[in-house]
Amino acid sequence: MLLSTLPRTRLRSVVQPAIDTPFGPLSFSTTIGSSGLAPRPDELFQLPGDRKLARWTAPGARVELLLTPYDPELDLESWGPLTGCRAAVWRIDARTRLGRVRFTAELPKGCAGGYDGGQALAAITVDDENTRLTIGGSDEEGICRAAGRGEVPARWAELIDEVHDPSSSTWGVDYGHYQGMSWTLPPLEPGDHCELPVVAAWAPAADETANTWYAVMPSPTVLLSQVTSVSAQRADAPDAR
Repeated sequence: MLLSTLPRTRLRSVVQPAIDTPFGPLSFSTTIGSSGLAPRPDELFQLPGDRKLARWTAPGARVELLLTPYDPELDLESWGPLTGCRAAVWRIDARTRLGRVRFTAELPKGCAGGYDGGQALAAITVDDENTRLTIGGSDEEGICRAAGRGEVPARWAELIDEVHDPSSSTWGVDYGHYQGMSWTLPPLEPGDHCELPVVAAWAPAADETANTWYAVMPSPTVLLSQVTSVSAQRADAPDAR
């Protein structure tokens, strides 16, 4: 369960959770087997600091989605300032064996960009004359590496050979028409969980630094640690007492 120790307020679930970007909402969806989860979550909570946590309960699984501001703490001597940066952490907890799970993050149709991945990063970049937007998450190599941090099942580390020989693989990242990405996971066994990050960062198109690319590289562990750290600072502030 994500951030179980943080205080929360239950909200009415009326819209599909999304990250607002200059190119429209970045929406999220989950498919388990052949069944897609409803766009609106079963439960929605407000967390401290303009953060929301959505939760779906499905046969054999629980799915959570955290939406949060994110500060990538870029060195401004090397990188230009960002205009905005928001992140999501998606988590699934398996109660039964799940042979096929697919998680998608997607911009509206017509916002197609181009592939911008590398170094264990799955990413696309969309731009126009004013703004550059990069959306990033873990690629197949990044998912295998995440096994060492406890973000995915430990046995997934052994799938690294499939990353370099995808012809026989049944899982991985699909970029579609480059308006987003879909992650099809390896099978999940009862008791398994998987956490995936998605980060959206945007900056003026005239900025020639790779600031948006470097901003979208954090792991779920980094994102969740920043949330708990900021929440603890708020709780310790004098006006919070």
